[in-house]
Amino acid sequence: MKGIIAAVPTPVDATGQPIEAPFLEHCRWALANGCDGLNILGSTGEANSFDGAARRRVMGWAIDALGPERLMVGTGTPSLSETIALTAAADDLGYGTALVLPPYYYAPVSNAGLVRWYTALHEALAGRGIAIYFYNFPQMTGITIPVEVIAELNRLAPGRFRGIKDSSGDLDYCRRIVAQVPGFAVFPSSETSLGVAAEAGFAGCISATVNHTAPLCARIWAGDASTALADRVAALRAAIGAQPLIPSVKYLVARRTGNAAWQATLPPFTALTPEQRAALDALAPTEAAA
Repeated sequence: MKGIIAAVPTPVDATGQPIEAPFLEHCRWALANGCDGLNILGSTGEANSFDGAARRRVMGWAIDALGPERLMVGTGTPSLSETIALTAAADDLGYGTALVLPPYYYAPVSNAGLVRWYTALHEALAGRGIAIYFYNFPQMTGITIPVEVIAELNRLAPGRFRGIKDSSGDLDYCRRIVAQVPGFAVFPSSETSLGVAAEAGFAGCISATVNHTAPLCARIWAGDASTALADRVAALRAAIGAQPLIPSVKYLVARRTGNAAWQATLPPFTALTPEQRAALDALAPTEAAA
């Protein structure tokens, strides 16, 4: 996978269960308006607030409606057995890539412990073709996956461990991975990195805010190097990120679609305040193709 990948949100009903129709509508909109791919059930999709049955249901909706070519899916949990089961289920459905968090509960985790955990996942998936992308999100997990661990696992199983989404915001970390693990797909989590992606060897970005900025990001990825465009994208990302991120992304989807159901989030998230909604309402819609 390459290019602009939206970490898509998941709409939920009053009982906290995913809702199919608006989920698929937004996925189709994102793909038609600048996204090269979608990350289903990542942090923005509130994956870790769903049980396994709900996650499998959403996986199935996406693959059935959209096909596997432009999808990756989050399957990581602190439980090795649950991560194996979700990743195998994704493979059964036809997903080519799973995004997997490190085992973050028993921190600190040694390098040897991380290698052992990911190796156990790989061995349990023997005979399956699904690729594993590391999900580095130290602000949430308390763990920065060491570059040395990534390089070692890639050497052990280059066909399995093939990429990373880095949500640390540390582009030097991303550059070290590019330098030490040739051919590895490195995706920073901010679309503000797109301007240096070609020079740095990044594969694109996987971002929550491209659910709003995708039409503009696609122009940057296609080669538009104008400062005004880059500044606009950076300003939009900063404005969205200044509010609670996941409720804000869902609110902007609700505003685009006119579907208030999108404003619902799962605990521990809370509803946006009137002031937070007003700040988001001040953002102009981005140009849309469909």
